[in-house]
Amino acid sequence: MSGGAGGSERPEERQRFPPPGKSRPILALRQNGLLQALVWEAGQPAGTEISEELQRAQEEWEAVEEIQSGLWGTLASAAPPISFNEALQYFQTADLSECRKKVQATVRRQGLAALVHFLFGPPRLQPQLQGERELALAMAQCGLDDNERVHMRILQTIYKKLTRSRLGCPRYGAHWEELGFQGADPGTDLRGTGMLGLMQLLYFVMDAQTLPLAHEIFKLSQHGTQNFPFCIMSVNITRIVIQALREECLSRECNRRQQVIAVLNDLYAAAFLQLYRLWKWQHKTIADSGFLLKELEFSAKKKPKQLLKSLEAYVNRCPAADGLPRPSPAPAEEMDFTGVCDPQVELEGEARLI
Repeated sequence: MSGGAGGSERPEERQRFPPPGKSRPILALRQNGLLQALVWEAGQPAGTEISEELQRAQEEWEAVEEIQSGLWGTLASAAPPISFNEALQYFQTADLSECRKKVQATVRRQGLAALVHFLFGPPRLQPQLQGERELALAMAQCGLDDNERVHMRILQTIYKKLTRSRLGCPRYGAHWEELGFQGADPGTDLRGTGMLGLMQLLYFVMDAQTLPLAHEIFKLSQHGTQNFPFCIMSVNITRIVIQALREECLSRECNRRQQVIAVLNDLYAAAFLQLYRLWKWQHKTIADSGFLLKELEFSAKKKPKQLLKSLEAYVNRCPAADGLPRPSPAPAEEMDFTGVCDPQVELEGEARLI
């Protein structure tokens, strides 16, 4: 029976219609002669009723194509959530030799700036902590890699935790803009922070004590008038933390706790907490972001202990958690908030956040 049917089938029919149970991808369907005509006609000036109808048909096919892409993306992102510790263990054992070559461990100072830092600056990090410090800086030089399953799990876990969704999402798409990235690809916003930027955000949403805070900040970021790009703000805070580490502003706390990455994560969360309170209490908008980031940079470098205490008070639900100082009204220089680029460090004096 099947042989007879196959013999009566013409070659052009076999080309146009796939075998039963085997679907054609949308891109292949668009190679069909009728669809090519629709696409060509839809590209012509809309001067008649027929061309408008063809335009609608073209839009419908594009919508179907997007749906297929989304379905494939969701299937590809069905991996289970990843904990911060599991992700950290991956980086501890991964080959980051190329990333380590790009690391500039400390800010180079010359002349009077070097002398002042030597006499009055913070203590040096203890030798046994240097390896952990170098790991953090290497992660900051590591880009998001589509071929690394752990990288994709980190990205998907952040999405699910922030949106409270049980489903994953496509690797690329407008849904990342809804989370506060600048475009359809989060990887393009990580310059200067690399995977450390995503790792700190992963810590923020996977820690039971800070997850409620992450949800509150994310909710505020979508406010009608006080909205701001949540993930871009997160990346900027990670850049501040990296600069504080490179300028040895956190050495005393790291030495005391005999930890580096944990201190970086706590400082990140503490800085986000302070920004959230100031943004909410003082009804800040995106126009104030540069000033607030400058305040956070100053606090992270000059008063990290005070920031960390505020986080500890928040976590413990202490009444003192509401006693954060408000920024002074002194004018601050303009900062480019929406453009995240590689941090540039001056050879003399302190590093500047740009």
